[in-house]
Amino acid sequence: MTRLRITRSKLRLAMALALIPAAVLVNSATAAQPESAPGAEPAVVRTDAGVLRGATSGSARVFNGIPYAAPPVGSLRWRAPQPVKPWTGVRDALSLSAPCAQSGENNSEVPKGSTEEDCLYLNVTTPAAKSAHPRAVVVWIPGGGFFQGSGNSYGAAKMASRGDVVVVTVNYRLGIFGFFGYPGLPGSGTYGIQDQQAALRWVQRNARAFGGDPRNVTVAGESAGGMSVCAQLTSPTAAGLFAKAVMQSGSCAFNWADNSQYPTQAADSPWVKQSRVQANGKEWAASSTKELGCRPGQPMLACLRAADPAVLVDSTLNFTQVAYGGTAVLPLSPAKAMKAGLFHRVPVLSGNNHDEATPWVNAFNGGVLTDADYPKLVTAMVGAKDAAKVQREYPLAQYGSTAVAWGVLTTDRIWSCTQVANDQQAARRVPVYAYEFADKHSPISQPGFGASHATELPYLFSLGGHDFPMTDGQQRLSEQMIDYWTAFARTGNPNGPDRPHWAPAGKHAVTGLSLAPAEQGGIKKVDLSAEHHCTFWAGLAS
Repeated sequence: MTRLRITRSKLRLAMALALIPAAVLVNSATAAQPESAPGAEPAVVRTDAGVLRGATSGSARVFNGIPYAAPPVGSLRWRAPQPVKPWTGVRDALSLSAPCAQSGENNSEVPKGSTEEDCLYLNVTTPAAKSAHPRAVVVWIPGGGFFQGSGNSYGAAKMASRGDVVVVTVNYRLGIFGFFGYPGLPGSGTYGIQDQQAALRWVQRNARAFGGDPRNVTVAGESAGGMSVCAQLTSPTAAGLFAKAVMQSGSCAFNWADNSQYPTQAADSPWVKQSRVQANGKEWAASSTKELGCRPGQPMLACLRAADPAVLVDSTLNFTQVAYGGTAVLPLSPAKAMKAGLFHRVPVLSGNNHDEATPWVNAFNGGVLTDADYPKLVTAMVGAKDAAKVQREYPLAQYGSTAVAWGVLTTDRIWSCTQVANDQQAARRVPVYAYEFADKHSPISQPGFGASHATELPYLFSLGGHDFPMTDGQQRLSEQMIDYWTAFARTGNPNGPDRPHWAPAGKHAVTGLSLAPAEQGGIKKVDLSAEHHCTFWAGLAS
């Protein structure tokens, strides 16, 4: 079981680096309360499964806790999502559903954890005002490393009302429930991806009921959500489900080098062969029969489907990578498919945060690093042969400390240049709008971390029911970002009045926009390839 212990150790370190601070997400299950809104759309709609009653609150209509697939429990555990059972009468859509099963350990979004498998629900937010024409739809896939997180954490009223779009936030199966595999188990390692597609199919069937246009759907996400979006771009079974894609801090090309995010970590990516997922599942199950309560002679899958979800949650971190091969959902690795041009031809908006990797520096001796540690860290990551090249490219004297240098170096290698590579591959065939979020003082930035992972999120959403205090410049940046994102959702082009022009990325050097408030230089053009040394990293990998 050595392989599984290493994986668990690695991912527990990841959990210690929560994407969104805990204070942000407390009490995130507050439901919208009805409020009068003259001239508003009705808060009762008819879907293909029955009638729903939502609520109008200020400038938005909100419908929470809408089932898009049958509860994946009992015999439906580790099966493709199945249709919802229709209901009679009017079903209230006023409260958020339970988040999908996940551990509460170091989990800011669901601090108490969850053992709930009946979690395939989504939330719809629309402008309250009526529209003469169907609105574009944005479907948001949340991040969380494929083992935690919830669509419930993202309040979309400001995006929907300012951007005049319909926003759908989605829960999908996580960890062992979404990405488990076992020999002979159809769909091994892809159930969470299949859930996302089921939600997109629900949108195709029901968008018009909420004033949305099923022909104009944008699938969007951040971190594991961004990686999920790219997986959908390369999935044959997602054909026709969306017309545009937004990938924030996550792409098909995302991968990490040895010892780059955590000590003792092996190089890998989010994508693994289905045979490997199934082998891991078989090995884990064989070692866990006592904890699972398997009876003598009981078929293993029957035992696994009967197991207490609380027992399974304890092992969820062993299954956080997406399977490809042997499945119609992802017949190829998304990284290889994108590189080969095998992806859906839709416009793409894609980017990172300027200081993406700074929180991970704390995994190395709590972030307390000496000058003598720098060559050791670099050598452990790239090997002795290339260590001197990396240190010349990133001279320690330029950064002032090992912690700063390591944060810059790993941001470039792991995050920025993998996103740039993905952008270059896509830009050969579709319009790509590249960006970098660069506000070093986001309301959820941690001291000294700068524009780190996930710090752009409060500029687009309320988080856990909270809107954070912002400077005038930050508030203006938030408005401009929402305008860019929603113009892209409506038209495939983010440009419009009252914001700098955003040109598509090139096929070679990727240029885009640096997104910062006025007090930090404002929005301006940036050469992402040059800023993050991507030519160097591409050469080192070749």
